[in-house]
Amino acid sequence: MPAGRRVNGNTESVDNYLKAILMLGGREESRVTIKSLSEHLCVAPASVTNMLQKLAAATASMVEYERHRGVQLSPAGKRRALEIVRHHRLIETFLYEVLDYPLEEVHEEAERLEHFISERFEERIAAKLGNPKIDPHGHSIPTIEGEMAARESMLLADVVRDGTFVIDSVSDRDAHNLRLIEACGIAPGARLKVRKSASSEGYSVSVGRSSKAFDLSREVAQDVRIVRLTK
Repeated sequence: MPAGRRVNGNTESVDNYLKAILMLGGREESRVTIKSLSEHLCVAPASVTNMLQKLAAATASMVEYERHRGVQLSPAGKRRALEIVRHHRLIETFLYEVLDYPLEEVHEEAERLEHFISERFEERIAAKLGNPKIDPHGHSIPTIEGEMAARESMLLADVVRDGTFVIDSVSDRDAHNLRLIEACGIAPGARLKVRKSASSEGYSVSVGRSSKAFDLSREVAQDVRIVRLTK
């Protein structure tokens, strides 16, 4: 996967746009609106439009953009976005497993480094880690071929009845929430029992084999993805 591709000399900014379009488009690769990109990237709508026009007009077009219809990644743009996601999640895993970084700190470090590592460095990190398939947050790591496993899960905040679940992943978007999540023992692969749900205040849950329940706010529940256990 080629690294260091530049549009107007600003690789980092371009990469951030491509990642955002990949994430916001979801598994269906739906068209992404200017408004949603603007809110996600905290950039003015006019600046978003200007960047998308440049990306669409580049020799190796990274996006397919139509006014009033939003934007999708081109094949080249999708490859680059998945490459950067792979860099990011491998770096997070390396920082967490090898350098003993706290979980809530790995995302910001990876954000700074993901744009600039070489293919050789990427390959060495992957080999050192045993070619992991998920990062410390439980997110799938794209393969070197640019493929990413689809994962079926739901937000804890969308649960409307009691039940037992397996924690699929936790969001890396909020370091404060992540510290709370980790302190509660909520981690990918752990069992989570929802004892009381559909409350405006949040949820009463227990983790693992513990019978001790604790309260989890709806805000924090927005950062936890789960899979229901079936008998």
